[in-house]
Amino acid sequence: MKTPAVPKALKKSYRVAALPGDGVGVEVYAAAKEVLAVIRQQFSVEIHLDEQLIGGAAVDATGDPLPPATIAACRKADAILLGAVGGPKWDSNAAAQRPEKGLLRIRSEFGLFCNLRPVVTHPALHQFSPLKAEKLAGVDLLIVRELTGGIYFGERRRDAESAHDVCSYSRAEIERVTRKACQLALQRDGRITQVDKANVLETSRLWREVVARVVAEEFPAIKLDNMLVDSAAMHLLTRPGDFDVLLTENLFGDILSDEASMLCGSMGLLPSASLRQDHFGLYEPVHGSAPDIAGKGIANPYAMFLSVALMLRYSLSCPEVADALEQSIFHCWENGVLTRDLVKDGCTTAQVTAAVCERLAAAHQHL
Repeated sequence: MKTPAVPKALKKSYRVAALPGDGVGVEVYAAAKEVLAVIRQQFSVEIHLDEQLIGGAAVDATGDPLPPATIAACRKADAILLGAVGGPKWDSNAAAQRPEKGLLRIRSEFGLFCNLRPVVTHPALHQFSPLKAEKLAGVDLLIVRELTGGIYFGERRRDAESAHDVCSYSRAEIERVTRKACQLALQRDGRITQVDKANVLETSRLWREVVARVVAEEFPAIKLDNMLVDSAAMHLLTRPGDFDVLLTENLFGDILSDEASMLCGSMGLLPSASLRQDHFGLYEPVHGSAPDIAGKGIANPYAMFLSVALMLRYSLSCPEVADALEQSIFHCWENGVLTRDLVKDGCTTAQVTAAVCERLAAAHQHL
């Protein structure tokens, strides 16, 4: 895995705002809590979890998907760890009380403008992807998605005859996420593919113009390519190993990152980080609340564990611990410790958690 060089831990004690949320979010958060307990015990990194409500659970308890107490806890924290939000129970809620509104608000409230979704294939999992194994060899890409602008945050209207969702971007919004993407690319292979729809959309033409200028003036070592989103969607499945960093706007990034999950074989394997200008960030699995399996004890916790690794690397400045956690996960995959979204008689959430914790506890001896 291509990982950025992050300085060693500057302190040994951190505060994390922990937001279990809804559905399987509660279950994978509980699993992550066990992993963090091992880190606390074995690696001498004190991580204090401040558990708060978000999403549907917060609506039920307070009438607000992002209560003031949750915002206050996040302000005091070094990072946010989120399970998942949403579910059919709240589908009929008014717009302001939809669980997903809490997540959108927390992104906006804390300026979490840059979403990272790493997609790394592992030989032990190639058989679970719909793609042939030869197409998956060496796939290690990073999708950098602008997260607080675009159509998701634009003006929206609806009447009896029509509906409107407005997509807008400013130069400043594009510049800051481009700089973040370039900084990350320089720690990888130095290649960025900027994805847009510049043959149709004015916002995409602005994206193409601004990204080209920032790269030329500030990051001349970066090799920049442009690709239309429909071509990018096709090439993600036909030649995924050719990509290094994909940079794109909010909507396109959402769609492409979900498509890219199939390279790994399951959405239950993909982590996510949402960052602002400093080291603060929100970390969550990509898979959502999965209400169809909630409460059955079979949720895949690997994406949450990998999200914890991202948190350790980007916000808590503990890269060695992040490496140890990732290697423990890979060792489990290599030894067939897989969940039921991958194999019919797969392990339960608790069994996977125990296996990762066992390997992680042993890994600290080698640091």
